Amino acid sequence: MKRRGFIMLLGGATAAAWPLAARAQQPAMPVVGFLDARSPEAVRERLRGFRQGLRDNGYVEGDNVTIVYRWAENKIERLPELVAELLRRQVAVIATAGDQVAQLAKAATTTTPIVFIVSQDPVRLGLAANLARPGGNVTGINFLGGELSAKRFGLLRELVPGAARIAVLVNPADAAASEAAVTDVEAAARALGLQLRILKASTSAEIDGAFATLVRERYDALSVSNDPFFSSRRAQLVNLTARHAIPAAFAQRDFAEAGGLMSYASDIVDVWRQSGVYVGRVLRGANPADLPVVQSAKFELVINAQTARMLGLTVPPSLLATADEVIE
Repeated sequence: MKRRGFIMLLGGATAAAWPLAARAQQPAMPVVGFLDARSPEAVRERLRGFRQGLRDNGYVEGDNVTIVYRWAENKIERLPELVAELLRRQVAVIATAGDQVAQLAKAATTTTPIVFIVSQDPVRLGLAANLARPGGNVTGINFLGGELSAKRFGLLRELVPGAARIAVLVNPADAAASEAAVTDVEAAARALGLQLRILKASTSAEIDGAFATLVRERYDALSVSNDPFFSSRRAQLVNLTARHAIPAAFAQRDFAEAGGLMSYASDIVDVWRQSGVYVGRVLRGANPADLPVVQSAKFELVINAQTARMLGLTVPPSLLATADEVIE
């Protein structure tokens, strides 16, 4: 081979190798583990908020970050193994939604960063030493589910002024959340001089049973506490309140949009966006121990005026004035 041809061939081979070498030197794409007790269909809008939070920190799924999802499909017993799967993948951070989910993830690792979304006080749940400096490998967002129970109860009473006997539906499978909800609404009921009935359900059949009790005992209204299981049974709950003409207040706007009478809650899509922001900060090197727990500051009152008319209710002007949205 002539010297000129040999040099050209060598130069071409070297140039062809450059992209391979450059790719080899690039850092591996970070992997985020996402864990939820529900199905992806139940939280589709919220996931958009989570991904927006990641984008706010410069991370785009499939571009410069990978998200590995694990869904328990409402089978809580599957969560420990799903956490173990994510840890075996050596994910950079685990994002969780739900009080029990966060507790199980924290119990499984003291090293992998965890960003939670919880409804109850994370200190009381054992997730953080304090809100300002959580300590350990865990931090996240608290959307004040328990604290809002009493407020939601009072709004329901204002919307249904003739109600003297109100039932509250809780999920006993999450003892901490249900106990907190009961404590808050019991205080509200005493202050308003109302008779309170606590109904419990952790399966679809038990929801049917709770409504049978509600109808048989002729309670005037229902408040459904915040719980991931109830959000996954949104259609069933809204259909039952419509079938039995029961005024009901819910803990998420999805219920009012689906035909429920009213909802009062934190702006849950914004809560998930904040979670995505925190995951992005951890990916950029922030220590969860130093990231203060974020508490919701945006709340939404949504009233379904069409459902109110169907129930023969007149929405008071005071509620119309304060509602963030009135669905016609």
